[in-house]
Amino acid sequence: MSCSEDNDDVLQTLAVYTQGQTIEMGAVIACAASDKDTGEVLTFYYPELGASNIRFYETVNADVDESNFDNYTKNSLSPEPFFNGHLGKFIQNDLVEKWIIITFELDGEIKISNPIRTKQVSKPTVWNDSVTINQLLTGMPNFSWEDDSEGDNAIYFQVISDDENNLLSGTYTFENNFLYYNTDNVVLNVTTNSPPDLILNNKYNFTLMDVSLDNWVNLVIQKSFIAE
Repeated sequence: MSCSEDNDDVLQTLAVYTQGQTIEMGAVIACAASDKDTGEVLTFYYPELGASNIRFYETVNADVDESNFDNYTKNSLSPEPFFNGHLGKFIQNDLVEKWIIITFELDGEIKISNPIRTKQVSKPTVWNDSVTINQLLTGMPNFSWEDDSEGDNAIYFQVISDDENNLLSGTYTFENNFLYYNTDNVVLNVTTNSPPDLILNNKYNFTLMDVSLDNWVNLVIQKSFIAE
């Protein structure tokens, strides 16, 4: 834990926190969605190994310059594990749309996410199970879904997890399909270990996030399947 935690009253804006520090923009992978049941804002992020002092910064509303760190104030929200800790998430009950930035410290630098524009009121996240799973190749299910079904798509994030919610693979593609485990069309990979072979007749889960250019999740697809 960084000693700067003791000075949160002073270091309340992102501008002050990063002043005189080495920073790296776009170094934290993060996005946000609205919960299908509660409407809460769920902000997901990928904590790299060794990351510490994970912080949640937000603006007062969305009508500000998202590139100006003076507009971001630290929120004391605590992160929760997602996919058993492979990812993390913040949960926020807030009707005000705003900009969010997630930061953490790693290797002597402050890593900073690109700004996330929340749209829980103007464009709530759609949740469904509309994915086609082709298992003609044993142990290599091919997942495909409608391209840009909700509009404003920039990239797709797909997760394959086991029945205990452990992440087996986490990948990003521009294309609306993914073959487990083939990275030919993968443009970003957050898979830590070599993905295991799927065990026939075991239950697994597929999760897809359709992410916009401003890092709002337009669509979440969740579907369980039995490996064939």
